Amino acid sequence: MSISARLTAATVLGPDGISSSDIAIADGLITPDADARSVDLSGYMILPAMVDIHGDGFERHLAPRRGAMKDLGQGLLSADAELASNGIATATLAQFFSWEGGMRGPIFAQRFLKAHRDTPLLTDTLVQLRFETHMLEDYPAFEALVAEFSVPYVVFNDHLPHDALAKGKRPPRLTGQALKGGRSPETHLALLHSLHDRSGEVQEHLTALASRLKTQNIQLGSHDDTTAEQRAAFNAIGATLSEFPETYEAARAAHDTGGHVILGAPNVVRGGSHSGNVAAQDLVAEGLCDALASDYHYPALRQAAFKLFDDNILSLPKAWHLISQGPAELLGFTDRGTLAPGKRADLIIVNESTRRIEATLCAGRITYLAGEAAQRFLA
Repeated sequence: MSISARLTAATVLGPDGISSSDIAIADGLITPDADARSVDLSGYMILPAMVDIHGDGFERHLAPRRGAMKDLGQGLLSADAELASNGIATATLAQFFSWEGGMRGPIFAQRFLKAHRDTPLLTDTLVQLRFETHMLEDYPAFEALVAEFSVPYVVFNDHLPHDALAKGKRPPRLTGQALKGGRSPETHLALLHSLHDRSGEVQEHLTALASRLKTQNIQLGSHDDTTAEQRAAFNAIGATLSEFPETYEAARAAHDTGGHVILGAPNVVRGGSHSGNVAAQDLVAEGLCDALASDYHYPALRQAAFKLFDDNILSLPKAWHLISQGPAELLGFTDRGTLAPGKRADLIIVNESTRRIEATLCAGRITYLAGEAAQRFLA
């Protein structure tokens, strides 16, 4: 049930910038006025709730240790609580459909999608399926899964160790990867070679798959682009969202061909990529970023936006845009991401002195409430 309230005396990041103003909430929306009790939020900031366009931090809730994956619904409820406490009102749960097996395999993807469908969550969540392009025999099963669960967002991956396979070398981390997938190293290696050997067939099948998905208005993207040519090929089949490009060249190509660049918030927080790829902060500074994603750590969204502001790279409104209105627009949402009358009441209340999130509202429903803010709401 959504609340009806007037939030007063806070610093508000509205459509026209930062000001000291009131926010009225009624029927799940931000309204010009509301006949409701006031909540004094002096000393707090009211900001648009975050929209996470790609995150797999939920995985640790589904499998707190290897093999402990009996009740995925309970894991999703736990992830829901973490999302809310980190100010995320809309979350994209990025689930693999991969030859890697285990939690990244097709069987688990189906289990996850069923659990997501059957588990009521407070956070507004949608699913992204990350499809490994070389799984040519699995294209029909993948499409059927997308249709059955109305998956709105598909991203194309190719994580095969092509260089090692082409040279006849043993790929790195083979044994550990095989065990996670429930295979022997020999069986896993044979699988990798069988997929790699059909590389010449992939583009034709992928182009046809993308065309079919686009007719269903499914959002398409690519992951870990490395070259301008690679990005151009994905853009040509309608995969216009470039997630985590690994090089400046790929990010520039996405930007210059009408695509959109999504970067990892943890990369910004760390000051660089943990794997030696291009620094997200540098791409943001050059205007080559349309949205930041939590990637593997939900707190990083808030941290990244404040870091970009504190380091004088972006103003706070522009930094916050990358984790609210920017990703909302890329996902096709026009009803959230900004605190304008008529929009959904998706907002967070942040302690100005500590920058701790003390309340999150999703469509006017309180999904998280703590600290002094809780006392003021409950007074």
